[in-house]
Amino acid sequence: MDSDLDLKIKLVVDMILDSEKTVVFTGAGVSTESGIPDFRGPGGIWSRFDPDDFTIHKFLQSEETRKKQWRILIGEGHFFDIEPNKAHYAIAEMEALDKLDCVITQNIDNLHQKAGNSSDRVFELHGSMKWVRCLDCHALFPIEYVAQMLKDGMEEPPCRKCYGTLKPDIVFFGEALPEHAMKSATFHSSGCDLFIVVGSSLVVQPAAFMPMYAKNGGAKLVIINIGDTPYDLQADVLINESAGDITDRIVKMVGEDMRRPPQRA
Repeated sequence: MDSDLDLKIKLVVDMILDSEKTVVFTGAGVSTESGIPDFRGPGGIWSRFDPDDFTIHKFLQSEETRKKQWRILIGEGHFFDIEPNKAHYAIAEMEALDKLDCVITQNIDNLHQKAGNSSDRVFELHGSMKWVRCLDCHALFPIEYVAQMLKDGMEEPPCRKCYGTLKPDIVFFGEALPEHAMKSATFHSSGCDLFIVVGSSLVVQPAAFMPMYAKNGGAKLVIINIGDTPYDLQADVLINESAGDITDRIVKMVGEDMRRPPQRA
């Protein structure tokens, strides 16, 4: 019912206004609204390709696997010419309003930064497709470097410094999460007073432990997600709606309230 949704949105607005440290945690449900297919959803990569081809072991051992991964990740163009959506811009506006401690994201598309969030406030638990890394000399290159070589017909682009093996700077199956991002995410989750999940089913671990760290630290938990999550019963507010419209509506109300002149006694 609309009245029930309105009440929930108002509760979240009040929570944000009262919060000293709000952490926003985002998942694939945010990226899909920018046209990036969910890896696990209908029509996603896992419905068309074997997830075993995305293990670090196969990447290191098989030239054919590396060529396939470059075709899937870069050749299909999922991470090019994409723009932030209303959810990204709303979360960036939270930072502009000084109502955001940090963003913790499972997404690899760099859209939070593109929308305006500060890079040092975005912790990418699964890495970023913005960069590729040489496994031999550890040099970093922008993803456009690989994209151009693939466009020119090269199936497995080499490092231009040492001709070593390049790898997207994302976390493959069998790899540990980036240490700095994981430690920072755990620290901020444990120390926040409000934790807002946007567009995540909260099933991919260890990223999915973050709401637990927040609740154990005494934070309130808000979940905005179309599907069910394992934390639904622990949520202080649960909104089963799409990410963009709801997040945009909430943050606009926060901004309006903050800009409203104080009432005289």
